[in-house]
Amino acid sequence: MLKWAVIFFIVALVAALFGFTGIAGAAAGIAEILFFIFLVLFVISLIMAFTGNRRSHT
Repeated sequence: MLKWAVIFFIVALVAALFGFTGIAGAAAGIAEILFFIFLVLFVISLIMAFTGNRRSHT
């Protein structure tokens, strides 16, 4: 998912470079949403990893 966020960010930069402000804004918005979704999923997976490894194996 982070890969898609980077791709949309690059599309936004290229579109902004050529003056397509509507496309640049849309691509930047999609990139921002995907980045925050990735960030939330990453934090959740870190929490799950840390809490899952503390079980005692007896």
